[in-house]
Amino acid sequence: MITDVVIAGGGPNGLMLACELSLAGVRPVVLERLVEPSEEPKANGLLGQVVKVLDHRGLHERLSGSPHPPRPNSGYFMFGAMGLDLSLLRDSPVYALPVPQRRIVQVLQERAVELGVEIRRGHEVVGLSQDDDAVTIDVTGPGEAYRLRTRYLVGADGAHSTTRKLSGIAFPGVTYDRMTVRSAHTRVPAEWVDPATGALNVPGHGAVLPFLPHRTEHGGFSYAPLPGHPPLISTTEWDAPATDAPMSLEELRESVRRVLGVDVPLDPPDGAGPHVLRRLTGGNTRIAERFTDGRVFLIGDAAHVYAATGGGPGLNLGLQDAVNLGWKLAAVIRGSAPPGLLDSYETERRSAAERMVLNAQAQSALIAPGSDVTGLREVFTELLSDRSTVQRLADLLAGADVRYDTGEHEAHPLTGRFAPDMDLDTPAGPVRLAELTRNARPLLLDLTEEASLAETPALRHDQVDIVTARSRIPAPTALLLRPDGYVAWASASPRPDPKEIETLGAAMRRWFGVSGPAHTRGRERPLT
Repeated sequence: MITDVVIAGGGPNGLMLACELSLAGVRPVVLERLVEPSEEPKANGLLGQVVKVLDHRGLHERLSGSPHPPRPNSGYFMFGAMGLDLSLLRDSPVYALPVPQRRIVQVLQERAVELGVEIRRGHEVVGLSQDDDAVTIDVTGPGEAYRLRTRYLVGADGAHSTTRKLSGIAFPGVTYDRMTVRSAHTRVPAEWVDPATGALNVPGHGAVLPFLPHRTEHGGFSYAPLPGHPPLISTTEWDAPATDAPMSLEELRESVRRVLGVDVPLDPPDGAGPHVLRRLTGGNTRIAERFTDGRVFLIGDAAHVYAATGGGPGLNLGLQDAVNLGWKLAAVIRGSAPPGLLDSYETERRSAAERMVLNAQAQSALIAPGSDVTGLREVFTELLSDRSTVQRLADLLAGADVRYDTGEHEAHPLTGRFAPDMDLDTPAGPVRLAELTRNARPLLLDLTEEASLAETPALRHDQVDIVTARSRIPAPTALLLRPDGYVAWASASPRPDPKEIETLGAAMRRWFGVSGPAHTRGRERPLT
């Protein structure tokens, strides 16, 4: 059996990659070990840049249930369980999409099936080898074992990735064993909930704002009244005695008493569930030694894991890995990729992963117990009154500070960054920029006077869509967008001069290959 791409893992990251490849004309095969999607409660939502990425694919409306585009959080947020006043910012980068992971999987699976993706549940990769042309995979399935030969294999199979292990890729990092996190869906006294703020007013302690971590000298506490679910109560403690006993609601009550210093009535949740009742001890922060090995690639938790609280950094980062890799891998398979395009996957996404490590480690340090940490937090709190500090931390939380190297020495400030959404007037009518990217193709947005770029023959490119428009607000006069939404080139000139047009042509060649009739490279040769 021969195919272009096999994706090991049918979770959010693997399904997102399958959708991206299909949009680019490549039909992958997804192998998922589980016969049915997991009902285990995991991530409770998405935070930051990834929300805008999903909007670019038309998935935000499906996940949010609302026809409205994403709106940033411009109020109160947290960094290291300290208040982050986003109202100080002109444009907040912090977007939130509260939706459980199982719903994310459901929506992505539905979209993948719509796009013609083959998903094989109950099938698991158990062996692999590769040569110059392909990867040969040994697979176990329901009642049978078989072999697949594929041009590329992508491991989206989690932190314990079989793909990574079979490829001999090391997973260096740090294991933490001091921290114990207890979580459960519960019922709390209705009269304790402030109807105006949603805060949980705990007698003898004070108000705890919803969804935001709360630190005391003895640990951490959070209250998350997720829509459609019982409230999720969580505690974090350090150096707790080890136990083999099953997690219980009484254990959580005792932990809350130690952390807050008061009793909080926690009753069993209403409804059939599934409900959270778990204890997690320790954690890992690790980044794979390499994200690629010949024709094998890693995305998501297979490439990086983080011992962090809040924000779902692994899922947010993994979905963006998928979007970054998808168009590049498809271009290579189609034969339209310029040299070195696939190499940029590891360069770009490793940098983003390392940035997330900084985020996770900084927040972990700030929520640790001890009077010395309390002193650090007091100093840090003073810094949080400064707008520039809030901006830097908000960008770090959201992943909005990621800027890819585009190779331009005098680049526009937007170059290398994720494109801002814009309200546009086009010949076909009003549209948002995000709505022009649903097909996952490169896009040249021409806002210049008299559509000067669209009328330039040298810029006609068989891999790039050109859209002329007028922006309703002050904006760049032209943007070249990669399929993942990042800006490859930008201009502020009403009519770009020949030098700018030359750099635009160079950006097209760098990211999308040779244009028009000069494009002579074909697909990879057929596998035999």
